[in-house]
Amino acid sequence: MHGLARSGGSQELLHWVSGRADGWAGLLGGDGTVLHGVARAPGSSAVGSSAIAAEGARELTALGARSLSFDRDGRTALFYSLDAPPDVPAPVLAVVGRRPLPEGLSTLLADAALPLALCWAAETVERKRRRVDLAESRGREAVLHLLMTGQLSIAHQVAGALKPSLPDPVRVCVVECAGRDRDEVARICADLSGGRSWIVRCPVYARHLILIVPARPGQADGRLGPQVASVVDDCVVGISEDLTLADTATAYRQAFHALAVARGLPERHAHFGSAPELALVTGAEGARWADALLAPLLAHVPRRGQDPGSQELAATLASWLAFSSHATEHLKIHRNTLAARLRLIGELLGMDLNKVADQSALDLALCVRATPALPRPAPRQAGAASEAVRSLDGILRLPAVRAWAAQQLQPLGAPVAGGSADPHTTLRTWLEHEAQLGPAAAALRISVPGVRKRLTRLETVLQRSLLRTPSARYDLWLAFRALDLTGPG
Repeated sequence: MHGLARSGGSQELLHWVSGRADGWAGLLGGDGTVLHGVARAPGSSAVGSSAIAAEGARELTALGARSLSFDRDGRTALFYSLDAPPDVPAPVLAVVGRRPLPEGLSTLLADAALPLALCWAAETVERKRRRVDLAESRGREAVLHLLMTGQLSIAHQVAGALKPSLPDPVRVCVVECAGRDRDEVARICADLSGGRSWIVRCPVYARHLILIVPARPGQADGRLGPQVASVVDDCVVGISEDLTLADTATAYRQAFHALAVARGLPERHAHFGSAPELALVTGAEGARWADALLAPLLAHVPRRGQDPGSQELAATLASWLAFSSHATEHLKIHRNTLAARLRLIGELLGMDLNKVADQSALDLALCVRATPALPRPAPRQAGAASEAVRSLDGILRLPAVRAWAAQQLQPLGAPVAGGSADPHTTLRTWLEHEAQLGPAAAALRISVPGVRKRLTRLETVLQRSLLRTPSARYDLWLAFRALDLTGPG
């Protein structure tokens, strides 16, 4: 019995007891709730036995007795009240078997009471620990969500109860655990950072950890990403630039893109290459354009109190643009709820969310609105300013945007006229077919695996993620469009 208790816990011990009794064995709460139940021969007899056990557990608790037995419907039921810590309700051990019970069974059950009580107490503590861990994990996930949506003051308030305090500036690392338990890798990351970093289990990708690391000069945390890659031999790490805490969403995207590059490197870690953000390049004109484009969404007032408001819809749109269908895990909503919200957003904005062109425009607009450094007109000037708002094409014709576009596509080299294997042709075709591999493969007259291999190679060339979300597809579509509008010069 003690061997079973150590190796399998209460469940294995009850299974052994049910075999010795040739019947049903279980642990029940004082109200008759079956906590664990095992039957030697599952079926209708097991259902009847559990009902008898529930009745006996309630009677034993009402009497305040330590043990009880009675006969019912050709079966004998034995009950023992187990010991439990002061703050934990004592469970009841119940055995129901056919009459007559095996000889010496009552003595055997009395002996089994102690290891069962110890098992139950240990398992209760473990369940509480898991609930605490889950609550902390959800709290950290909530802080990450607040940072991603720019709600810094609330994020600081929630983070204050969890520790450590949120750093500023930050460097974000995305760790992909390729076979190790994510909780184990999280403990390793915590030890390596000395408890100074925020470690969040990614709500979207089950094998990803997100590390928010202090980025102050001279601190050892700056080397945390490479250290994790060197210590954990089956993980890959993408590392962002040093940014302010308000730019956590940008830092996460950078780290995710760096992760795509790190997968192909022997050292298994990579830093995001320095590149300007388009949201900053667009300047004040981009800010006015984004405000005008998103105005119908941000001004939306739900007809019913339970319907999502403008801020919730904007957060849904941002999550879906970043994570596609995985937004259900990020937002903790049902896929039908996500689909309904996206339909409403499309109707409010008058845009087709299935088109990469419209997705790219909305992604840029949301990024611009999330960039506090951009100047905006004062409220009294808003009406006059809106008259001069450019279209997206007008924004993309700006000289600074054209320079940004050329820098984005520079790693691809010069286009090769008429070459289907040309990187420019592959990317353009993929984007023209809404970033779908099947239609792009048909247009390029190659197989779907062939297109996937080309795009995987281009991830290393561009140092950006293409096939996994968050993807660089929006920036690439905007870059191609900007160069098409302004011509080859």
